Amino acid sequence: MTAEIEGRAAAARFRHDHHLGLQALGDLLEIIEQATGIDVAVLDAGPDEHGLTMRDSARGTVFIGVARTRNPMRQRSTLAHELGHVLFEDWGDSDTGDWSDRSPAEIRADAFARHLLVPVEGLREFIRAGSPVGLSALSAVVQRFLVSPQIAAIAMSQAGYIDEATKQEWMTLSAPQLAARFGWADQYQLLQASSDRRRAPQRLLARAITAYVEGVLPAQAIATLRGISLDAVIEELEEAGVTPVEWPIAWADPTELPDVDVDLAALDEALGSADDDSEDPPAARNDR
Repeated sequence: MTAEIEGRAAAARFRHDHHLGLQALGDLLEIIEQATGIDVAVLDAGPDEHGLTMRDSARGTVFIGVARTRNPMRQRSTLAHELGHVLFEDWGDSDTGDWSDRSPAEIRADAFARHLLVPVEGLREFIRAGSPVGLSALSAVVQRFLVSPQIAAIAMSQAGYIDEATKQEWMTLSAPQLAARFGWADQYQLLQASSDRRRAPQRLLARAITAYVEGVLPAQAIATLRGISLDAVIEELEEAGVTPVEWPIAWADPTELPDVDVDLAALDEALGSADDDSEDPPAARNDR
């Protein structure tokens, strides 16, 4: 079985198992977190770093991180790619090897990402039979499924809508170009703003807020997780009615305290010894 077939089958299985149908996927971070229980975060990273997957073999926990970027379509494909590695349990070192000669695991994760984001059957439902398939159709697919023109062109080729030459031509285009040409630049700019923000894993953030309510974690920890100011966090939580619990202090009634038998003999003896020492003449002082 080829990497392409394996990736496509796994994508179809993931959609089926989590009742995602054939429609375009919305918030991919939320879908991955709720479907798999994996913590996912958007992080500050270098310009050449797009995504990573980490696994704690001792606890069996997995974490996916993707970089902040002004390229929302790439961020989504990176998320789907990393999810593919998780599902196939590709725990090897992804940094090894030559990027010009991608490993079968990387090719398989690419295929999984493409078919997860744009299932061929979903594409056929979206493009009506007999409709003209030109650049406007490519733009509509990119806008609807929130993928790059490269992924959209490959999917449209696999579905039989365009030939190889058209696919290669369309793969040179960018999402901003299509958005500007076909009137959805405002939507694309909103997508850019969203993908260029840090985002903490939802489960981790929920636990931190619970700890804040219980009074065992300061609000600054939440601010640090979210990458926003302390004042903004406190204002947001207070507006939502989320405030720390004020635990009552239990005071004891003096009459309820137990009697304590204190032997002061040793103290009296020590004080008497100190008085005896004070009777010695003071040391001479020579002031000049």
